[in-house]
This record gives sequence, C-alpha cells and structure tokens, in this order.
Amino acid sequence: MHQRFRFMAIAAACLIIGASAQGGDGGWGDSSIKHVLLISIDGMHAIDFKNCAEGIAGVNDGKPYCPNLTELSKNGVNYVAASTSKPSDSFPGLMSIVTGATPRTMGVYYDVAYDRSLDGPAVTTGNGNAAAPCDPTKPPTGYTTEYEEGLDIDQTMVNGGAPGAGLTDGTAASLDSTKMDRDPRKGCAPVMPWDFVRTNTIFGVIHKAGGFTAWSDKHPAYASVAGPDGLNVLDDFYAPEINSNVIGLPGISTPEGASCATVRDTAADLTAWTNSFENIQCYDTLKVNTILNWIKGKDHLGKKSTRTPTIFGMNFQAVSVAQKLIENGVKGGYLDAAGTPSEAVLTNIQYVDDSIGEMVAELKHRGLMDSTLIVITAKHGQSPIDPNLFFPIPGHHTTNGLSPATVISNQLHAAMPPSEDPNGSGIGSTEDDISLLWLTSPSYTDAAVALLEANTKTIGAGQIFYGPSVALNYNLGGLPPDDPRSPDIIVTPNVGVIYTGSAAKQEEHGGFAHDDTNVMLLLSHPDYKARTVYSEVGTLQVAPTILKALGLNPNKLDGVRLEGTGVLPGVNLDFSH
Repeated sequence: MHQRFRFMAIAAACLIIGASAQGGDGGWGDSSIKHVLLISIDGMHAIDFKNCAEGIAGVNDGKPYCPNLTELSKNGVNYVAASTSKPSDSFPGLMSIVTGATPRTMGVYYDVAYDRSLDGPAVTTGNGNAAAPCDPTKPPTGYTTEYEEGLDIDQTMVNGGAPGAGLTDGTAASLDSTKMDRDPRKGCAPVMPWDFVRTNTIFGVIHKAGGFTAWSDKHPAYASVAGPDGLNVLDDFYAPEINSNVIGLPGISTPEGASCATVRDTAADLTAWTNSFENIQCYDTLKVNTILNWIKGKDHLGKKSTRTPTIFGMNFQAVSVAQKLIENGVKGGYLDAAGTPSEAVLTNIQYVDDSIGEMVAELKHRGLMDSTLIVITAKHGQSPIDPNLFFPIPGHHTTNGLSPATVISNQLHAAMPPSEDPNGSGIGSTEDDISLLWLTSPSYTDAAVALLEANTKTIGAGQIFYGPSVALNYNLGGLPPDDPRSPDIIVTPNVGVIYTGSAAKQEEHGGFAHDDTNVMLLLSHPDYKARTVYSEVGTLQVAPTILKALGLNPNKLDGVRLEGTGVLPGVNLDFSH
C-alpha cells in the first residue's frame, strides 16, 4: 500500500483482532477448491435475478428466463441484500470486489475523480483531461484523475492501439502512460492504474502464493486489479476497449449463433459498443471466449498453452447497456417498479445466461466443476428501475435544472478546480446519479454548501454530505496526512435524478440509492445446498471469501486488516478433505 493516512493506523489497531479471527495462514493443500470463476454482470440487480429465476407475469409467458443461473442456484447461496461500493461506479465497484476494501481505504472513488496530491498528465487524454505542468520542486496543484478509455493509445480501436497487437487484442500494452496524472513526489512519474490503488488485491495474494491469475474487463486501465503489487501479478489480462469504434469481428458468434463477422446493428451509433443492444453482445463475446480459453488451459486468445487459472473471470456489459440505453427511440430499462424487463433487458439477460451456460459446460467437460467455486455478482446496479421516476438534469431539452457542479461554477467559480469545471474545456466534474465535488480549497466548503442548499430544487438534491458526514466514511479530505482523494462535498440526488443532457440515457449508476447498490450475489459449488441469505452483506466481502475458499489467509489483504472485512456469512468455506 503506497500511502497510509492517519485513520489507517487507528483502524488497523482497532480491527486487527476481529480480522485475525478469520483463520490461520492456510495453504493450497487445505482446500479442494483449486479455481474460482468470478463474474460481474454489471447492472444485475438482486431483483433481476429473482425475476429471471422465478419468472414474472408478462415476460416469457411467466416462465423463468435464466435457466443456467437458476441451475447454479440449486447448489448455491444467494445473498439478496448485497450492496456494492458507495459510490457505485464501475471502478470502485470492481476494486472493492477484488480488494475487500471500501473507497476510503483503497482510494478509488470513480473512474474520473480527483487527487489533491497529483499534477496533470503530460499529454491530454482521449476524453479531454488536459495536459498540465508538473514540477517536483513545487507543491502539487491537484488534478482530475482518469482511469478509463481516455488512457488508451488509441481509444477508437478495439485493441486500444497497442503496437503490433491483433485486431481485438487489448491488454495493458494498450495504455499510454503520458496520459496519466503525475506524482511530483516521485519525480513526476506517471501514476499507472495498478499504482493508483492503495490496497492489494486477491490477484496479488494468489499470485504470490503460486497461483495463476487472469482477468478480463472493459478498459485496459482496469489492469488496476493487479493493485500495488504491480502488473506482474496478473499472469494474463485481456481488455478489449468497450468505447472503441464498432467493427466486424471475424470468427465471433454469440452463444445463440448470431454472427459478429459483420456489424449486427448498423443503424446504431458505431462510435462505441455501448450504443447498441445487439452490438454489445458481440463485444462481450470476445471476453466470453477468453474465459473458455482459460478453462481449457490456454491464454486469452487461445494460442498458447498455459494452465487453468486459480482465479479468473470477466465483466459482462450487455445487461447494463440494456438498462441504460434509449436506442433510436427504442427504450431499454424496465416497465415498472417491480423490475419487469423491457425486451432489451430480457434479451440481454438471456444472452448473459447462455454465455455462463457455455462456461459451465466447459468446466464440466474439463472435469473442473468439483474444484471450482463460481461467484456471480455485479460491480453496480442501475437507477431508477421505476421508469416513472426518471428525471434528467439538465434534461434532454436542458430545461430541468442544473447539476451541483454547474451551480458552483456559475456562482462561486473560484471554488471549482479548472480540471473539474463543467463550464471549462476539460473533462469536467464527476456527476452521474451522484455528484462528487472537490474544491480548490476546503475554505470554500461552507459557502458552496450554502449555495447548494439554496438551490436544492434546481439540483434535485436528496442529501448533501460535507465536513463530518463525509469524513465519517471517507476520511478527512486534504493534503497528506489527510486524504487527498476524499471529496469535499457529496450530493446524492432524489431517486431517479440523473445529471445528464443525453437523449440516449434513462438510467445510470454511481450513486447510493437502492437501485444503484442492491445487486445479485451468488456463490455456487456442487457441494452446496440451495440457501437464501437475507442479512445485509457487501460485495467487498467477496475478496476474503475467495481467499478463504482457496485455503489462503484473508488477512493477507490490506482491506481486511484495515477495515475488518469479513467473509460472507451462511456458507461453508471449509473445502478440506
């Protein structure tokens, strides 16, 4: 862990006793579980799993529509009150799952956030995070951080522009370090994604114990899953760029047999795979095929023999896209507050289910089911489920109000850092269905909050957190020894409010609402009997649970030691024979 702030020493002292109770050092010989398949179905609510496993009136003749997930649940523990990280963005959502830590400890708040101790990149990112000076002899300016497609060498290409890479071969080689923020304390060295994370990950722990590690995700920047142990603890990593231009994918077909050799949905906006209910399936299938290759003991492209990884997995984007998107006037999302899926959500849940069915079939074919624990969850949910609650700000016609950052920029401009300014030319502020606000100085906090309180209707505010109410869960913000990444103000809007002007969006994630955070969480193994756990748990508990299942010590995770993160309850993780 690169940095420790004042709270961490105190937390460690208070929590180490509880954490140490989770078991001894452990070892590979202590468990019959030799592999863990970890799947994130981004956007998959707990209610989505309930509806697809049990059926819901008016959909698929009332019959279940995820037979493969349902079959896994027959030997599974289903946690119906599981919560993601808060904020519920993809970046902290993913990192909580693999670190066992919350944003305050791992230092990850959003894919686009802010760090008071850093200076800007040497080269403007693909998304417009502007180049800025860095001087190791001067105090840092503080700057917006970005860990998404903007760091690619060429984000228009599926392979991220990696030199000499195949058409779809996006890896960490696709990253352009000149587009990363720089650390003046380290001679203005770029902060690589894995170095940005303060706490170690299951990939580092498992690799150091002699295991084989592999992960596939939507951006090359998500090599962050390696954590501060460094990229070398990822034995294989595959991340075709999701926000690249849509192209034909020769030799790729979905599990239902739809060919992706040519673009399936040519009427869509082809500047990103996320702009189409159909094209996103072709993108996800690239990663599904990688999982199948890993099960076979091959590398991510299936060209080299390696071994079936100890820990491996991927994220699906198809359900998230189907929830959020309005494509050429056709709405995805849901029909009501009960989570009745639109045709797009139904179809894409079925696609994901068929894909997982392929993985299970390959595990059985290879004789690996008894030695594999399958964990299925989601980095985040999506809000609002009820379409009647959707209220965009400023809205499709820019008449519904203003975002919190815009209000501050308009009326207290000096408080808004230039790289965060929504009225500026850079990447701008962090606002989806939450607003995370970093100010040029904490001295502006009271005035900024007063301004927001006077405009609660304009910004659609539900709650405003600042000062002690932020420091309680996210550390006191400031330069070290305080936390340079904690927001000064967090605005959680009324449920259904999304800070957007896009006419192609009807749901979003990132916030604290139930629809953002209550996600599917299923652990499945042939030795389990079906069980439903109703007590509240967090997706951050997945990380220590995986280590425990493999016979490794959960206390080897920084997040477990510092925050006392426990293994998931209600499941027998003693696989020793």
